[in-house]
This record gives sequence, C-alpha cells and structure tokens, in this order.
Amino acid sequence: MALISLCGLTADEIYDLIRPYGFSYSHALEVTHNIYRKRFREAEGFIKVSNELKKVLIKHSQTGIFEPATSRFSEDKTIKYLFRTADGKQYESVYIPDGKRHTVCVSTQSGCRMGCPFCISGRYGFHGNLTAGEIVNQIISIPDAAKITHVVFMGMGEPMDNLENVLKACSIITAQWGLAIASRNVTVSTVGIKQGIELFLQKSDCNLTLSLHSPFSEERSLIVPAERKHPAHEIIKLMKASGLKKGRRLTVAYIMISGLNDTDRHLAELISLLRDSAIRINLLSYHSAGDDIMTSSSAEKMHYFKHNLIISGISASVRKSRGEDISAACGLLAAGFGMTG
Repeated sequence: MALISLCGLTADEIYDLIRPYGFSYSHALEVTHNIYRKRFREAEGFIKVSNELKKVLIKHSQTGIFEPATSRFSEDKTIKYLFRTADGKQYESVYIPDGKRHTVCVSTQSGCRMGCPFCISGRYGFHGNLTAGEIVNQIISIPDAAKITHVVFMGMGEPMDNLENVLKACSIITAQWGLAIASRNVTVSTVGIKQGIELFLQKSDCNLTLSLHSPFSEERSLIVPAERKHPAHEIIKLMKASGLKKGRRLTVAYIMISGLNDTDRHLAELISLLRDSAIRINLLSYHSAGDDIMTSSSAEKMHYFKHNLIISGISASVRKSRGEDISAACGLLAAGFGMTG
C-alpha cells in the first residue's frame, strides 16, 4: 500500500487517519504543527508526539516534504528552485526577499495548457497538475521557509485549471493549524477561467489577480487564448460584483509591451474598464526570451499610464521585476534549468 503524504492534508484529514488507532484531534494538531511549522522531513523527528503515534504515522504515511532538486541565485538575491517529483513532474518556484517582506512564488502545474505564446512555461507544455502537498512543499521545503510572509500563485500553470488543489493549498497556507499566513498576504493569479473564478471568490478570502494584457477582446485573444471562452470583461464584472471582504485585494496585472498595448487608446479603455471599482492595476515590464522580438514599454510610458490611471480614480502601481537574470521573472519559468517539453 502506498504511503500517504502528510503535507497537503488538513487537520481533519490527519485526524481521520489516526482516529482508528485511538488518537484525538489534539494529536492531529500536533502532527500538523510538526509538518507545517517545524517542517520535519521524517516523523521520527516529531516533537511532542508519542512514540505510539509516530509508529502509526511511519507505518501508514510519509511527511511529503522534499527538497528542491537544484537552485539558481540572482544578483538581486532572488532564488529560483527546480522541483522534481518521483513520478517525473518538474516545476519551479521563486523566493523573493525584499526588506521585511519575504515572498514565495509557487507553481500549480508542471507546465501549462493555456497556450499563451509569450510565456515560456506554456511552451514547456503541460505535464500534470500539482497536488496541494506539492504546492505547499514549495514554501516549507526551502532554506528560508521560516521567513516567508507572502505567497503568490504566479509560477508555472493556471491556478483555475487546478482549482481543487489550489483551494486546498490556500486553506493550509492560511489556517492557524497550517502555515498561518494571513489571507491578505496570499495572492492567486489567473488568465481567467470564469467558473473557476466564481468558485474561488466564493470559497477563498485570498487575493485575486487577473492577467489582462489588453483591454480589447480581439487583441487579448491573440495573446491569451482563454479570452475566446472566458472574456476578460466578464471576469472583471464578476470581480466588481464580488466586493471586498476581510481585506482581500482584487487586481489586474497589465504587462506592457512597446507598441502593442501601451497606446493612448489602450489607456482610455483601461480607464473605462476599471473606473468606479475597487480593482487596482499593477503595471509590469515585459520579459522577452529566445528569438522574441517584442520589447517592454519604457519606464516613462509605464509611469505615464500610472499617472493617468491614478488621476482617473484607479489605484495603480508600477511593479519592479526580480530575478530576470536567472529566468525567474514573470513568464520566464521553465527557462534556465534546461527544462524541455
């Protein structure tokens, strides 16, 4: 019988596992503490857990915590990690230290099937969904795990295409028996799958970011194929209607590409789309790779967009890129470690 991975289980699920052997819910909480807070890789090392319970855990389970296969270090102190599972899935995560803020950017799939042509992860192809445990392990297995204050689901894969595992991972990350990271510090990014976003907004208090790329449907469909079935204006309508709860932020990410989506026409449509809402917009640089001839908009153009959005009553910021030299910036995961489709 295959051993059950404890990383990725809720406190209730661990209780279900140990209850037949006479253990209580408080014993399950001791196990979650050892997994998600102490990050022990072997049950033998668990603290405040009886030898009888350790024997049960060793017989029926494994911790499910495993180290990255390799890593790359950026000049700006960003670190990119490659993970490789026993069944052959490869995926990457990124650790981003920034003063008191320590962020992990996690993947939800090995590769991606959304088919966005600018994205290296998409070119890698789709190799499978990650389990909730494999998502959470990207946070708790790295050397700086104890420092983590923020988690962003902006790595490889489309979170709404693996929603069940993403929701479960979010619950583990935010639960007091789990990692106890505040939901306002957890952000899930999507290109937009309407049904998934509806469920996410209902079932999670975590932040949501929509990758827009263009406010015009006919243009966006060339960059983000999901637009054809899930138009961005419908997603934004959902976001507006959902309102804000418990400090949740709803955001549009807008990667600016010179001559493609940075004209006054695009700016005016963005203002029209987001005016009179609590949705903020993050403006990001474009990162080209390989033989890509597209380039990022200038810093001046990005600040011009920001200024005009703000004076129109829309919260806006220009986000700086991190880890571009190790292919850890937006859209570049799956590059740099020799990952191939």
